[in-house]
Amino acid sequence: MIAPLRQAFHWLANQPYLLLSLTSLFWAGNIVLGRAVAGHIPPVTLSCVRWIGAMLLMLPVAWPHLRRDWRKLRAYWKLMVVLSATGFAINNVLSYWGLQYTQALNALLMQSSGPLFVALWSLLLFGVRLTWTQAIGIGLSLLGVLTIILRGDFAALAQVEFNRGDLMVAGALCAFGMYSALMPKRPATHPLSLIIVTTAGGALLLLPLAIWEFAAGVRPSADLVTITSLAYVVIFPSALAYLCFNRGVALIGPNRSAPFLHLMPVFGSVMAIVLLGEKPELFHLAGYAMVIGGVFIAARR
Repeated sequence: MIAPLRQAFHWLANQPYLLLSLTSLFWAGNIVLGRAVAGHIPPVTLSCVRWIGAMLLMLPVAWPHLRRDWRKLRAYWKLMVVLSATGFAINNVLSYWGLQYTQALNALLMQSSGPLFVALWSLLLFGVRLTWTQAIGIGLSLLGVLTIILRGDFAALAQVEFNRGDLMVAGALCAFGMYSALMPKRPATHPLSLIIVTTAGGALLLLPLAIWEFAAGVRPSADLVTITSLAYVVIFPSALAYLCFNRGVALIGPNRSAPFLHLMPVFGSVMAIVLLGEKPELFHLAGYAMVIGGVFIAARR
């Protein structure tokens, strides 16, 4: 029984397209949930509990790898702090905070700019330029995302008004773009070792803010919604999604991985159709085709 499971995990760990698609699926659910619980669970508390829970969930399995890799990770402590701040602390707080103020249309529209931030940081930090194939793929998938978000009516784009929530979401994407660009520079360690250190770092950076938030009287409601929401964010968009994302970036690089972020609004639309009973339209099919085509083009060597 153990051997087949080990073979299955080994196969999955070497499927970057599937890993990155699962990442987008889990993160799409996180955006939907973040908007749903806005005002119910404070953003800093949600982010801090998310990373503490994810770290504790993975620690028993990761502990042997962490002991072996600790010296190497400690030698890269400056990079670990930056990865913890950009990928876990700043990114999460700004996302949850922004979802309290921005509309769903605006939030989804901002998500489509994620690959551009990755490309920008890759250029600024390491001089890595987009190839023409990657640029065309990002452009095509961006067009598909806009088709879905705007329901095929591009005239609606002129009516979008940006507020402080939009700026926070943009800041979150900028921070995560740096995280993605820096990931290939991480030390060669087991993925579980890296995720434990960075989730712990993110939680430690957020803990003083969470304590201040709680002392200020901004506290989560003690009910079933809070419990189930925290359980979801700890397991799926935290532990599983980041393991999938880190492995996917390690296999094909940040610029080829970034277009998969365009799948997030696609999965969000599917969730709305399945969970909310919305009727699929022609623009959904057109948008899906462009997004998937763009991801395929940009992810090619």
